[in-house]
Amino acid sequence: MTHDDNTADAVSGPGGTPPGPSAVHPATGDADADSAGRDTAPSPADAALPPELAPAALTLFGDRLDLAAAYAELLATDGVVRGLIGPREAPRIWDRHLLNCAAVAERIPAGATVLDVGSGAGLPGLVLAIARPDLTVTLIEPLARRTSFLIEVVERLGLAKSVRVFRGRADEAASGSSGREPISGDVVTARAVAPLDRLAGWSLPLAVRGGRLLALKGSSAAAEIEEHAEVVARLGGGEPAVQLCGVGVIDPPTTVVEIVRERMVGPARPAAKKRARSGRSRRG
Repeated sequence: MTHDDNTADAVSGPGGTPPGPSAVHPATGDADADSAGRDTAPSPADAALPPELAPAALTLFGDRLDLAAAYAELLATDGVVRGLIGPREAPRIWDRHLLNCAAVAERIPAGATVLDVGSGAGLPGLVLAIARPDLTVTLIEPLARRTSFLIEVVERLGLAKSVRVFRGRADEAASGSSGREPISGDVVTARAVAPLDRLAGWSLPLAVRGGRLLALKGSSAAAEIEEHAEVVARLGGGEPAVQLCGVGVIDPPTTVVEIVRERMVGPARPAAKKRARSGRSRRG
């Protein structure tokens, strides 16, 4: 199924047929780590679950591990062909992407609505929807080729009852545009999207008051907090805090910057019109 630039922004209804009960086959022997850069067609074998990661995967995905495996295969094949995942990333989908994202679920309350900003290939939004069927997830992505992939994956995995795809920017989702209603959620997630100041500017308006931004970050987390804490405060956010997710389950754990939206900060007011010396407004 393909979609052009006029694809609808939301996926609803029953969606596609869920994948059947296929076993998750761990990789055997030494995975061809060096083969990640080979110039051959992507292989589903690249998405095999490494045996040493199987306990963590079972802990994080539980009885939906087969669904996670189906998504991993789509990332390693269609995702690579369509340029959403680099070829060298395919053999590392489980540790660098799926488990890393699934660990964040521990910071999300039961039954929450989640908005995933700059979802790309569905990380972390689709992973969270797989790991936590109690969540309602909206994947926010402006690029047509990425939203096409997301729509297809949602349908093929049978997730359309709990996941929708919004084609547009975060600010468009927050304010409403082209006749669409503004959207908001309990939790806003983002991974490798932008520095914290810009990310907070895009994401906090999507969170309800008391809701939170969960930004997946790496070693730069503490430095970004120190540099951008004042901007976050002006945007209505509380003091950013570093959270480590998946401690004792994955190594290293996932580093998350968590910001609670404490105040509702409205958009900037337009500048007043200049007046002539007589006191009347100038005419354009």
